[in-house]
This record gives sequence, C-alpha cells and structure tokens, in this order.
Amino acid sequence: MPEIQILSPHVADLIAAGEVVERPASVVKELVENAFDAGAHTVTVELRGGGMTYLRVTDDGRGMAPEDAGIAFLRHATSKLRDARDLEAIGTMGFRGEALAAISAVSHIELTTRQAGADAGTRMTLDAGEIQTMYETGCPEGTTMIVRDLFYNTPARLKFMKSDRAEGSACVAAAFRCALGRPDVSVRCIRDGEEQFFSPGDNRMESCIYSLLGRDAARALLACSGENEGVRVEGYISSPGAGRGNRTQQHFFCNGRAIRSAALQAALEQAYRNTLLTGRFPACVLYVTLSNAAVDVNVHPAKTEVKFTHEKQVFDAVYYAARSALEREDRTAEVRLSPGTRKAAEPKQDFYQTMTSAEFHARTQGGAPTPGGGGEARPAAPAPRRPGGAPTAYSSALPASDRAAFRSPTAPRTPAAGFSGAGTPEAVPAPASAPVQTALAHFEETAPAAAPERPARLIGEAMDTYILVEKGDTLLLIDKHAAHERINFDRLRRQEGALMSQTLLSPAPFSPAPADAEVLRARLPMLAELGFEIETLSGDAFLVRAVPALLDDTDAAAALEEICEQLRHGGTLDARAVRDEILKTVACKAAIKAGWKTEPEELLRLAEAVVSGEVKYCPHGRPVAVTLTRRELDKQFMRIV
Repeated sequence: MPEIQILSPHVADLIAAGEVVERPASVVKELVENAFDAGAHTVTVELRGGGMTYLRVTDDGRGMAPEDAGIAFLRHATSKLRDARDLEAIGTMGFRGEALAAISAVSHIELTTRQAGADAGTRMTLDAGEIQTMYETGCPEGTTMIVRDLFYNTPARLKFMKSDRAEGSACVAAAFRCALGRPDVSVRCIRDGEEQFFSPGDNRMESCIYSLLGRDAARALLACSGENEGVRVEGYISSPGAGRGNRTQQHFFCNGRAIRSAALQAALEQAYRNTLLTGRFPACVLYVTLSNAAVDVNVHPAKTEVKFTHEKQVFDAVYYAARSALEREDRTAEVRLSPGTRKAAEPKQDFYQTMTSAEFHARTQGGAPTPGGGGEARPAAPAPRRPGGAPTAYSSALPASDRAAFRSPTAPRTPAAGFSGAGTPEAVPAPASAPVQTALAHFEETAPAAAPERPARLIGEAMDTYILVEKGDTLLLIDKHAAHERINFDRLRRQEGALMSQTLLSPAPFSPAPADAEVLRARLPMLAELGFEIETLSGDAFLVRAVPALLDDTDAAAALEEICEQLRHGGTLDARAVRDEILKTVACKAAIKAGWKTEPEELLRLAEAVVSGEVKYCPHGRPVAVTLTRRELDKQFMRIV
C-alpha cells in the first residue's frame, strides 16, 4: 500500500479551513471585511453563545446575483482578483477566495442576498460546504450571512475552543477592530441581545474613536498627522501621562486593514523616549495610508501582518508624526484663562514687586531692596539649602542667561509666561520714572481691543516640595524636583561633545559589585565624555577624580551606582540611548530635592517653565504638574453638589 495518498477534497477543505478559521472571531473578521469590500455603509454583527452556535453578519452592500451566490463558496472563488497582475497592488480587504469556503466547510450556513436594483434576492443553505437548498426570495438589498454550529464536524478543533465568554469577547474585539479601521462605515455589535458598541459611520476619525474607545480614553489622545515620501499617517496617540501597562490599546491600520507590525510599534515607542515611565506603553489609533503596490498583505493566512516595500519610510512617517504631536502637546491648554482686565496706570504686580513681604524678608534675612527705592541692584539670592543647612550645587545649574532675566524689582519687567507674583493682593504702582511712563503710554496706544489674559500667579510652595500656581480657575501643583530634573536633562542633552566637569578636591573611591565593575570599564570613554573622570585601580576598585559640573560631589557614588544598574540592563541599546539614560541619572541627582529650601526666584523659574509648556514631564515620564479646578475644590468643600 503506498504511503503517499492524495487527500479527498473534503479533508483538504477542512485543513484549509483551519488556517483561516481559528475561532469564531476569525469568522467575524472575514465576514465584516467582505461587507466592507461590498461597499456597505452599515454592518451589524450579532452573536450568541460566544459565536459558536449562532453568528450573523448583515450589511447593505451590493449583494450578489444568483449565479454569483452559487459559486461564492467554492475554494478560490473571488470577485476581487482577475489575474496575477492584481496581486501586485491589492486594494481590497479580502482577495484569496478562501474565507467563505473555509467557513462553510466547518459549519451550517444560511445566506440571504439581493443585488442592488434586483427585483428579488436569493436564499441558500449549506452544510459542510455543500449546497442544500437555493431559491428566490424577497429580502433587502445587501447580504445576510448566518453561521451556526461552528466546528461541528471537526471535534479536534472544537476541543480547543475556550468558554463562551472568552470566545464572545474575542468576536466583539474582532468586530471592534474592523469598525475602528473604517470610520466611514457604521458598525453595530450585539452579543446575546445586548449592544456592545456602535460607530456612527460619519467618516470622521474623532467621532469613531470617541464612540468606540469612550470619552475618558478619547480625552487623553493627541491628534497626530504627518507624511513622509508618500506614506501618510493620521490618527491619535495617547498623552505620555496616560501610558498603559501593556500594548493592547495600540491600534494600527494600513489602508483600512487592522494589522500587527513590529516596525510601527517600535516607531511609536521610539517617539515616546524620555517622556514615558519605564514599563508603560503608549496607546494609539493610527491610520497609515500608502500605495497598494508598496505593501504586501499576502504574508499571513489571516492577513493581519503585512510587509512594507520600504519599511524605513513607514517607520519614519510614524515616528515623526508621533514626535511632532508630543512636542505640540500643552498640558496647561485645558486651563486657559478667560480674558482679564488690566489698567495701564496700575500694572499687575510681578514677582519681584512682592519681595517686601514678611515671608521673603525672613527667608533672605532682609537682603531685598524696597520696590521703587531708586533702582539699587538686588543682591544675588543664596543657593537652595538642604534640610541640614548646607548649600547645594543648584545655583550653578542655572545658566547666567537665565539668571539675567531676574532683574531688580524697580526695573520694568514683563513677567514670563504671563506671571504675576505672590504676596499682597494690591498691586504696587510702578516707579514714576520717564522710561516707565513712556512704556505705559505706548502700551495704551497699541493695546488691542480685547484685554489680555489674566496672568498666572505664583502663590508659593507647600511642604518644600510642591510649587503652587493660580491660573484662572485652576490651581497647579508643580513637583519642583521633577520640573528641575527635566530642565537639567534637556540642557545636558542639547550639549554636543564632552560635558563640563568639576574636579573633586579629594578623589572619591568607588567599589562596585563585580558585574557592575565590568560594565563600568567598558563604558569609561563614554562616561568621560559625560563629565566623569574615573581611574581604574586594582581589582574592581575605581577612583572618581571628577564629576559632571551639575552634580554635587556627595551624589557621585549614588549616581554611578544607578548608571551601572542601567548599563547592566541596557541590552543592545544604541550609544545615544545609553547616553540618555546616563544623563537622566545626572539630571536627577543634580536637581533640587523634595524637602530642600528653595529661593523664590528659583521657584518662579520652574513655574514659568511649566506654565509656558517648556516642561511637561520629567525624563522618566512622570508628570511635573497636576491641576485642581475650582469646581473640584468647590465640590470638596460641598459648595456645590
């Protein structure tokens, strides 16, 4: 008896069905995509018992003529390809002619269809791929497909099915992905008589996303768009503060088809570098559009994976679109002020016109001049202090260009980012000097009809940790450490080449664990570029002779320990990524700490950076500010219900 045999057509169909139809969710995907290809404007998916016992998909598409319906369930029967040349540029969701044949081979089918403009429709029933009945009937234009008892004749496949709840959820998810990919089609999903979701089909991405993802998720999304060498990217990505614990909320679509793509995933997450917490992932709904000839959708039986002809172009398009959206984000946009009033003769007092307050005198031992007192130069503010009173290295971290902005309270000054100062509620009149009067007259002549927005007001600091800023009807609480850490990191990252270092008066010994010593030796040249001068001694001992200029010498050992940890777990990160991770540690160690006393001028600088949008997240992705609205506070005090 020969060992090699030709399988019967029925067995061959069952094997082929297993490649296309893995579970009920596969049926949902194939039938909904067929409806899209048929030009449907509305699609309804109904299922019972997890889709195993009953699944119906109804559309208002073109429908089929009786002669087409009779051959639609044969293998490789398709209306979407004519010859081999069509394979070079596939523009439809389905094309192989396998879906209906595979589904019908392992189920009982009822088909009702009517071609647009036809007087009557066609009804068919099939069992295991064989037509049982076929006759003319009255029905709406479009197609309705009912699939019953899936895998009834393939017990080997049936035993691997999960519970009805799990399979039903997978069916809903499959329909959901199809709906999300086609904002121009209204899709409704009903499970055991209960509607799961509905998309309006108005061809607007934002309304489709809002109806499917919900209000809370939609509010955390940022509009994203861009184009690169014929690759168009549109959609939405999540704000870094709304990172997820996994990648399940990343939805990519290529020419309307839901896909999985490691390249697109990597491009998106690369754009979030230094803005997202470790272990958190961005969410997205991104639609990638490119020439049909530039993408191969025929590399996976279920067509969920694709291959791009020019993958780098697609990668760059997604990366730069996402990067641009993140850079445009303004976390304070939601708390914009309504226009306030301002009199030219009595300008709103700025921060330095409040330095006669009792609190400020107590903190500076009376070092500030009296506002309007003749314009004497203000003494330099002392450096922030640790809880124990020792000066910190923070003052040297503020460039001279930044400190130059802090002028005498008697000189005219336009507060950055619309800031006014903290202190007494009444404004301090400007000194009656000619230059100021001239400036005020010019202000009155050129002021627009609409009054400018009321400036934000620095209230002070709470718990030596959080900066309080009043901005309209919103209170911002700013983490001063996180904000300063980001400023340090951005400044360090902008510097090309070697960073400035400071030589230690007494070289500090450093003895890491053997594993850390190994990675430290391998990265000594890079650390030298970043301001560390480290000498190798015998064994695993090192001597630290210099550290980055921003870094306090007492933090050198702790910084190196963290750097060793990062290097040891860095894997195959490129040199730029390793540099960034090291700079994060330096920036963190050099930043002012929670609990330290901080001078008002430094608080102002940090607050200005946050309110202006210059600083949004710390290098590790934590938000630097949270907001409390007046309504939220009123509810806490039961002023409103």
